[in-house]
Amino acid sequence: MKLLDESSENLIEIRDLKYSRGHRAIFEGLDLDIKRGEVTALMGPSGTGKTTLLRLITRQLVPQHGTIHIGGIDIATLNLAELYQLRQRFGMLFQNGALLTDLSVFENVAFPLREHTKLTNRLIRHVVLTKLHAVGLRGAADMMPSQLSGGMARRVALARAMVMDPDILIYDEPFVGLDPISMGVIVRLVRRMNDTLGITSIIVSHDVAEVSTVADCSFLISGGKVAASGSPDELRTANSELVRQFMHGMADGPVAFHYHAPDYEEQLLGRDAE
Repeated sequence: MKLLDESSENLIEIRDLKYSRGHRAIFEGLDLDIKRGEVTALMGPSGTGKTTLLRLITRQLVPQHGTIHIGGIDIATLNLAELYQLRQRFGMLFQNGALLTDLSVFENVAFPLREHTKLTNRLIRHVVLTKLHAVGLRGAADMMPSQLSGGMARRVALARAMVMDPDILIYDEPFVGLDPISMGVIVRLVRRMNDTLGITSIIVSHDVAEVSTVADCSFLISGGKVAASGSPDELRTANSELVRQFMHGMADGPVAFHYHAPDYEEQLLGRDAE
């Protein structure tokens, strides 16, 4: 596989992306740049395609139109072996942690190393303990996932996501279901891991308050395109009804409470069925 271009300011460049499921258009000409070395947040109302975009970036899905370049490489041109090589440069923190329940904390973190490298057991032990120490859980190495709290499980999953020293670390709803203390720990780790390791982080989240404390740049996706972008402070003061509704959690606004439906009175009286 070609080496990723290290000279460009943007690590990921998406141009005129179009993707539909059936008759429903999810993206209609999406343009988006993710800068190298920054924490970038992808936000938007439910159903706007944020997780779908992650699947397109990792080429689990293929765009129907447009391009996605990672490090200057058009990922649509990669063969299967090259795609697997590229994916090893990604780390992924899944929404529910996705720990393997039959493996200990140590073996969960070691799993990618055993699958993708030929490191000796001694080196694997060194790497795993280093990553667990970074998330404050070196002492939990012998515990099983069932013995962990939700916050601890999320931190173990983060250690596993980091264990291959990725260039890009993806977080899919990392704050869901966490108590305030655990959430604060994860927020701090996201920022510290990004800056210490010099990686690029992508966060998909609905949690405006927490994202605002950690993201360098946020993209608000709606209607198949980027509705607004900028720093969290810029989005919070944006002169847009949609942005204000989302950033301030307003019930009324462009995103309607009611899903499109026939006339209420006519449907109740059964006139639409006549």
